[in-house]
Amino acid sequence: MHILFVIDPLPGLKAWKDSSVAMMRALTARGHTFSFATMPDLYAHEGQIRVAATPMQLAADPDWSGHAWWQQGDQADDCLLADFDAVLMRKDPPFDMEYFHVTHLFDHARAQGARVFNSGEAIRNHPEKLSIIEFPEYTTPTLVSREMARLRAFHARHGDVIVKPLDGMGGSGVFRLLPHDPNLGAVLEALTHMGTQNIMAQRYIPAITQGDKRILIIDGEPIPYALARMPMAGETRANLAAGGQGVAQPLSPRDLELAHAVGGRLAQRGLLLIGLDVIGDCITEINVTSPTCFVEITEQTGFNVAGRFVEALEHAVSA
Repeated sequence: MHILFVIDPLPGLKAWKDSSVAMMRALTARGHTFSFATMPDLYAHEGQIRVAATPMQLAADPDWSGHAWWQQGDQADDCLLADFDAVLMRKDPPFDMEYFHVTHLFDHARAQGARVFNSGEAIRNHPEKLSIIEFPEYTTPTLVSREMARLRAFHARHGDVIVKPLDGMGGSGVFRLLPHDPNLGAVLEALTHMGTQNIMAQRYIPAITQGDKRILIIDGEPIPYALARMPMAGETRANLAAGGQGVAQPLSPRDLELAHAVGGRLAQRGLLLIGLDVIGDCITEINVTSPTCFVEITEQTGFNVAGRFVEALEHAVSA
């Protein structure tokens, strides 16, 4: 197969722990080739969805912590997205308007024969925080609103709540509001931009002290290990980007229940790869843009997550 990665600029990737780079390594091991492009390289011309794609390969014996872990061709190939066996959308959030527009380009490319994973329609229709609304039986009490009175009432009812923007990533903009919190008004005004933008409020889950688990689901089936991201002392957020420490652990019976409930349904909608976030017994987010934690799980357990993903990709392309 020849795979196109739509990805962030390569020099900015932390190759030693990047899940997209892990995919590249697994593809190379199985004899596949790949090219890369960034979102500005995608375009539509006279109805055709095209890309300026640069061929690349992994360097021989690379230093994964350095900046010379790949080699690329001298110039980009201008071609159709449909010319590739598969297109992997691995651009990191945030999901902004440019990202939104690219998902529509992917939809048109699919009509022209391109195979995009995760599909543009699926990414667009499953915003990572709002998607949990479909599964209320598996979530902590949750409110999405911009109305101050409604948000204040939710806080008064539950006492200890987490509030966060709908388009944040890596724990940015996440606040814990305790009972009688003197900063309640200021936090709500800031996050909602004075009542002009919806935010999410969720009842605090004390089990966060045991970790915010990332469960990877590939083609509807969960990887048997989760990465429990443990918050630093004195920190509410467990995100790795916020200083959390990742500890791999086998899935519990409840983890498996949640993963099968979500994974089986969403795989049918064009989501080959899902990152399910679970605290305690509750789903908190469903990540579909560029789920991570491949490397951490593989290094700590020996389970080849990237290899499993490539196997699923091969099957999806040949189906």
